[in-house]
Amino acid sequence: MSPIRRTAILAGALFLLTEVGAIVGRLLYTPVLNTPGYVLGTGRDPMVAVGVLFEVLLVIAVVGTGVVLFPVLRRQSPTLALAYLAARILEAAIILVGTLSLLTVLMLRQQPPSVDDSALEAVAAALLALQDGTLLFGPGFALGIGSILLATLMFTSRLVPRAIAVLGLVGGAIITLSTVLVIFGLYGQFSPTGLLVALPVFAWEVSLALWLILKGFNTDAVERMQQRRVGADPVGVTS
Repeated sequence: MSPIRRTAILAGALFLLTEVGAIVGRLLYTPVLNTPGYVLGTGRDPMVAVGVLFEVLLVIAVVGTGVVLFPVLRRQSPTLALAYLAARILEAAIILVGTLSLLTVLMLRQQPPSVDDSALEAVAAALLALQDGTLLFGPGFALGIGSILLATLMFTSRLVPRAIAVLGLVGGAIITLSTVLVIFGLYGQFSPTGLLVALPVFAWEVSLALWLILKGFNTDAVERMQQRRVGADPVGVTS
């Protein structure tokens, strides 16, 4: 198997891993978000802790997609490729802040009974509010910008079918605009409308992941990009 094929498979696997980490993590740590006074109660800590671990997995996968694709994408446009990598790192950093907020709530739950209950609830509420904000700007705004950058590179290079790239452009634009609308209070991020507008970017990442795993990069596009190399490191694009 050629290095470029391995790169495509790894990138596709990492994209699928981001979806698994985001969805499973959210399902597992939902008790923290939906249980009033959770920080004062008992039980369910192991499930929430596993959810936090899935969030960590998500962070690793998000950065991984940017790192793995960078050697390929820079042959098309070093500037856009670097911008995409930066967007993914920013997204991961924001998600990590939210993950640490959840972990802190779990740690507060283990405080001795002598700690003032109202103080614990206030701190936990602030941490969960911060986590809500990270969900908005990480898997929302930063994801949208990153999707637009990657889809632009895929569209201009033709590394994947342009229909998939167009889906990424549309999905990235919609989720970015949706973030702004949520900030202005037009609807909630996890309301039916908020979830509906997130579907295109979800479809983009899944379709891209499956194409990379099953088909890989367009060989003609890779060859065109190789011909434009001028004394650059060929790692990641040599077939």
